Amino acid sequence: MRQGDTIVAPATAQGVGAIGVIRLSGPEAIAIVQQVWRGRDLTQQPSHTIHYGHIVEAGRELDEVMVSIFRAPKSFTTENVVEISCHGSPYIMEQILRLLIATGARMADAGEFTLRAFMNGRIGLSQAEAVADLIASDSAAAHELAIKQIRGGFAHQIKELRAQLVNFASLIELELDFSEEDVEFVQRDQLVSIIHRIQAVLRPLIDSFKYGNVIKNGVPVAIVGKPNAGKSTLLNALLNEERAIVSHIAGTTRDTIEEVLHIDGIAYRLIDTAGLRQTEDVIEQIGVERSYGKIKEASILIYMTDASLITDMRDLAREMDAAASFDVPYLLIANKSDLCSDSVKETLGDMEHVVLMSAKNNSGIDTLKSKLSAMVQSQRVTPPDMTIANIRHYEALRHANDTLDAVLEAIDHQVTTDLVALELKLALAYLGEISGEVTNDEILGNIFSKFCIGK
Repeated sequence: MRQGDTIVAPATAQGVGAIGVIRLSGPEAIAIVQQVWRGRDLTQQPSHTIHYGHIVEAGRELDEVMVSIFRAPKSFTTENVVEISCHGSPYIMEQILRLLIATGARMADAGEFTLRAFMNGRIGLSQAEAVADLIASDSAAAHELAIKQIRGGFAHQIKELRAQLVNFASLIELELDFSEEDVEFVQRDQLVSIIHRIQAVLRPLIDSFKYGNVIKNGVPVAIVGKPNAGKSTLLNALLNEERAIVSHIAGTTRDTIEEVLHIDGIAYRLIDTAGLRQTEDVIEQIGVERSYGKIKEASILIYMTDASLITDMRDLAREMDAAASFDVPYLLIANKSDLCSDSVKETLGDMEHVVLMSAKNNSGIDTLKSKLSAMVQSQRVTPPDMTIANIRHYEALRHANDTLDAVLEAIDHQVTTDLVALELKLALAYLGEISGEVTNDEILGNIFSKFCIGK
């Protein structure tokens, strides 16, 4: 980031729209816009005001616009920020951008507005990452999770605990200066106590990643089973549309079909797969191989069986074993239940992981949705503001916890102070990576390069 530059970029997506927004940030943001502006003198206007006028080039009017002014430090980046709301024509936006760059602004890099907010102390690093998650959120649950993180979420607690550990680490370092005198500035039982308090926070956060990750990216659900079990019919029933081809001919589905279904605010990525069987058909073989690949990626398995073919407990046991063999949490869907006997219905209806269904008649769909939701919610171990969904946070917390374990082991074995100090430094570094107190150009570049231009 080149501090001191005034940057500019479109803040709205590419394409034709009623309104397009162009954002500038930097010390000369207001002055640059004033040079291409016809209307009230923007340099004399107070912060957080909106003004009507025109953008002009050499006396020629480019567009009729509204301009919003945010004076430093009361802006997202803590710099002077100007937002120009113009008509959403790609041509108009391109002409205004070109004019602003010619007047002294520079085109912003990806994520540079948010990077400036972080570098200027407006937000922490985990909050900056949550901005990207908020933009990408495609479900109510993902949106809630991102909002909680933007407000600080778990980062505030990590920062407070790290500050306490810093005090102990400083005293340990001081002991090294007096190593020949064999003195202790830190009671080891006090250090053990603070480490236990920190780990009491870290471990639930680490465990929350499994839930947070599926909330952020959607829950992959593979619909599998033998040919003609009703997998495609189920997909169509869940989506309430004819998405997959349904036929009485076995092996109709040759490839995987993926669609998204929202249940209780959570996105489920439904994957209809080819029927699992041995076949001489080369194309169907490829489809079956892809099915097994999708099963490995799934968080939940919907294993479909033809209930009309289940006549006794041995048949049921074979189907349950087949579903369990994939080592993925599963629901056994006993489809075509309208064709099976009352005794079989009664037996299947009492089983926790079984859903009686007639996909053709839309019977059992609500029960399936309810059980899918319960399976996901059972993975929640922390409230949203103490749930992580970012792999970088997960790795940093896991390494910090492992390093603190090493500190406890070192204390237990009464190893030398220099080794304890080394492990404490590592733990502090990992914890600092969460909030951004410990960063490097590689970490920042990797995070902000994934943002869109203009954010």
